Amino acid sequence: GTDPYVDLAVLSVDAPASEFKPIEVVSSSTLRVGEPVIAIGNPYGLVGSLTTGVVSALGRSLTEEDYAGGYAIANIIQTSTPINPGNSGGPLLNAVGKVIGITTAIVSESQGLGFAVPSNTILREISSLINNGTYEGHSYLGVSGQDMSYNLAQEIGTSVTYGWRIATVTAGGPSEDALKVGDIIIALNETPIRNNDDLASYLEEKTLPGQNLVLTVVRGSSTIDVSVILGTRPPPPI
Repeated sequence: GTDPYVDLAVLSVDAPASEFKPIEVVSSSTLRVGEPVIAIGNPYGLVGSLTTGVVSALGRSLTEEDYAGGYAIANIIQTSTPINPGNSGGPLLNAVGKVIGITTAIVSESQGLGFAVPSNTILREISSLINNGTYEGHSYLGVSGQDMSYNLAQEIGTSVTYGWRIATVTAGGPSEDALKVGDIIIALNETPIRNNDDLASYLEEKTLPGQNLVLTVVRGSSTIDVSVILGTRPPPPI
């Protein structure tokens, strides 16, 4: 099974079970910035290479057209461990050799930056990928936008310097009747939203398609609550 939205795939290996020993996958929720991590892979065809680094940041979201159809991949682990072509898809291990992520080649041309899909995402999706070949649990708002900042607030004449400002609303999408261009999302179900990282993380971890989501938005000079029934993401472009 595959999930292009998070750059994950599950492969069936045609080999005797005695030839392989599974590595334990543990929760990534206890990770802390500064913890040592290990990546194993075959960068540039160099089989069995091991690189080390630390967790540089947590809770990142990455958007990459070639991998996820332009949707954000939530809760990415940023690491100083180099991730080169051939290394991606391998395990990211903690200091005791347990899997806390799967490395990804996204932004692989960046020097000193490596990224990994967290193990919590893997654990959430693995059963569906094995049994159904797909994962249909990605909620869909049907909007695009940008992080608020002091400079953007000055430009558009608002005192709101945090949140996520809507730039487009997809016609026929879940939010068509509830949200408007220029709305600033500042909370989801009363959970504060500071930026796209918060938005992507909340949608990925706390919601499912078909659920009702209450959004607190700043619209002009008013702060209001609106409700949206979340949809399922459409297939990514081929």
